[in-house]
Amino acid sequence: MYFDIALELIVGFFTLLLVLKFLGKIQFSQITPFDFITGLVMGNFVGDAVFDDKIDITEIVFTIVFWGLLIYCVEKSTQKFMFFRVMFEGEPALLIKNGQILYKSLRKNHIDLNQLQQQMRKQGYFSLYEAEYVILERDGQISIAPQHDYGAPTKKDLNIPQKQVRLPFALIMDGKVISGNLMEAGLTEEWLKEQLTNKNISDFKEVLYAEWHENNGLKISEYN
Repeated sequence: MYFDIALELIVGFFTLLLVLKFLGKIQFSQITPFDFITGLVMGNFVGDAVFDDKIDITEIVFTIVFWGLLIYCVEKSTQKFMFFRVMFEGEPALLIKNGQILYKSLRKNHIDLNQLQQQMRKQGYFSLYEAEYVILERDGQISIAPQHDYGAPTKKDLNIPQKQVRLPFALIMDGKVISGNLMEAGLTEEWLKEQLTNKNISDFKEVLYAEWHENNGLKISEYN
């Protein structure tokens, strides 16, 4: 019995993993109500099937894969047709426009003023009147365009000279060299060893994390 349960869990786990990989990261990075429901249903398929003696492994796989294909078809439909996009994913809604609170929009989206205040405070705005526009996004989060007096100045506003943006590269993580990042940064393992030697570190395994940035150089954190 326990072996059968373990086997079904393993098969269900890897089938779910493959289906989620197939659907793509975007499917679950910004969860809409439809995505939330589909995720719950897929999990329940495995959970219910494991403890049902009448259901075998092939039926579990078929159910998950078929449900995954339905989700995939819906996602493709939402990409091509605006009607399906609005139906399954919803659409953004203005809650504040030109500094004015839109009561009808709040009521339509089942949001009260306390909820709106809470969401705005999380983004650093403690008055509803600090926002010029507030948009309720499809995933339930809000986006805020602050009024001129409350917006943070940009580098252009401060006349700061433009500099090229450089990405940092993680060269060592958990004592292991990230060869791809080392190559991408144009560095070599010999150079990295030399840098560690200069800091009295004899082995990569002694390093918890090491990061290289063209402007800031190499920063190292050892195991403590």
